[in-house]
Amino acid sequence: MLIKDLAKSKKFIAGDKTIFRSILHPAFDNVDLNYCIGEAALKPGKTSFWHRLKNSELYFILQGTGLMQIDEEAESVKSGQAVFIPANAKQRIKNTGKKSLVFLCIVSPAWKKEDEEVLE
Repeated sequence: MLIKDLAKSKKFIAGDKTIFRSILHPAFDNVDLNYCIGEAALKPGKTSFWHRLKNSELYFILQGTGLMQIDEEAESVKSGQAVFIPANAKQRIKNTGKKSLVFLCIVSPAWKKEDEEVLE
């Protein structure tokens, strides 16, 4: 049985400038998964950099409100909502609230550095 404590996961600044903590990744956690999951956060007023992944991604908003931009579309998002991001889509998210915007990032197949392009 594998149980991970998110509070013990090291925070770092991801390439898109979100505050990120890995939850499960097959390359780092010795688990047989074809996806990875992590937690990202943005402070109020902050926006992630435009970026794109070769893989599809799902954001699940845990806390706060934001503006999700995928290619030419923009929609408000809030706690409890899931956003599907197609492979190769240009994307970014802005925190439009007064508290941290916190969301899960699920990437399938699992994220690799060479599969991400930061556009800023």
